[in-house]
Formats: sequence, C-alpha cells, structure tokens
Amino acid sequence: MGRLLGYLGSPVSLDHLLYKPEHSLIVQSYQPREMTSGVVNADGFGVGWYHSQKDIEPFTYKNTLPIWNDINLRSLSRYVESKCVLAYVGSGRSEQAVNFINCQPFNHQQQLFIHDGQIENFRKTLHRKIRSTLTQHFYEKINGSTDSEHIFALLLSQGKINKHRSPEYALRTTLLTLLEMAKRYQVEASINVIFSDGHRLIASRFATTYPAPSLYWIRDDPTFSKSVIIASEPLFIGNWIAFPENSIITVEADCEIKIEQI
Repeated sequence: MGRLLGYLGSPVSLDHLLYKPEHSLIVQSYQPREMTSGVVNADGFGVGWYHSQKDIEPFTYKNTLPIWNDINLRSLSRYVESKCVLAYVGSGRSEQAVNFINCQPFNHQQQLFIHDGQIENFRKTLHRKIRSTLTQHFYEKINGSTDSEHIFALLLSQGKINKHRSPEYALRTTLLTLLEMAKRYQVEASINVIFSDGHRLIASRFATTYPAPSLYWIRDDPTFSKSVIIASEPLFIGNWIAFPENSIITVEADCEIKIEQI
C-alpha cells in the first residue's frame, strides 16, 4: 500500500507541490488519514517528472528511506519545475523487499507509473499467472518482485497487443484481466494507479471488493491554477472530488477530464 500523487498543468516547483500543502505527501507518509492497511508510509518513495520544455524521457528520484529522512529531496525540489509530476510514498509488505529496484515510480520510455493497493498473497497466487500473460519484451523488463511492477508490465503488454486502441482501453483490459484472475484464485486485489506520458494523466480507482483505496481529484484550485491534481488524500482544503468506485479518469493536456466506469 502507499499514497499517490499526480499533477498535470502549469509548471510548478516540486517544493510547492510536495512540501507546501498542509496535508502534503510528506505529511501523508507519517500521518495518513484514509489508509485501510498500514499505519505509516515509511518504506521508500519516489518522484518522477517531465522536462518542461524538452520532449524527453522522464526523470526519477527514488530512495529506500522514509521521505521525511531524505536530506537531498527538499533542496532538489526547490530547483525542479515541471508540468507533469508523479510521486509515491510506500508502505511495504513482508514478502516484498524494500530496495531501489522495487521503488516506484516505474518507467518505460515516456511512461511513468505508480500503484497504490495490493494483490493478496501475490507470490503465491497471481505472480506466475500474470507473468504467463505478458509479451516477451515486457516479461524481460521486470527487475523487481512487486505486484505493482507486474501490473505495469501487464498494462504495457496490453498496450502493445492493442496498439491501435487507446491507453484507457489497455488499462481497462488490464483491470478486467486482474479481476478475472483474482476471482479464479479467490484473492482480493486493489489497483489504484496513475500513469502518464507527460502530456496527460490516466488513473484508476479499482478493487475486487468494496471499498477501493481512496483517490481524489481537484481542478483549477486557486493555489494550483490551470492544473489538475490526483491524490490518495486531499492535500489541502478545497473542492476535492472522490473518484467513483471502479472508474478510470483521463486528464487531457488542456486539463479536461473524462470519467469512465469499468
């Protein structure tokens, strides 16, 4: 489990996004309000962002430390500005090691991906089944042991198989595939994700049982004008809107929002 943050809009400094809000991602790492599993998010973190002018692969900064113990992130955040940011703080599980390979965000070329949730007893249940459905290329790209990275590999495989369809279609197919697997193996799965190519955000709030982990969005708040923020918990007081259960939301480059039920 963990807490997610996605931003798309006018250029913003990481400091303004990660540290300034009263219930920032930093605060959520040690004092989350809406987690259904775990108490703190102290098992590593990561931030991914895209260059504001150049159309190049995203940058990532990760650490296995709790985010509040990283002595470099605060200084770095004052000098980094981006139109598109994904960030994550993690709450690890005993079967998944806390190391750099397992830290989110995961990336492939222009894609960044973060996941909040879990597949119950992953190594004993869906691990092998998911791997058997992957294209060879993305099977070989998996470096770590997390359910999150395997979900990303499945999403990329679905995108490759359905290359003439939309990314939303690939995500929907991924979620329905995991739902079918979870029912077959009688396990629970929760799959809140955000992924991006730097020009838009696509996110899901999804679980095989009710309720799914919390996820919210807000658009054009006075503090973050001309932007959309997606977060596991509201960062500040404002007009935050909860994602519908089992839904996919797309945020376009112009910050227009499309909601699709699964």
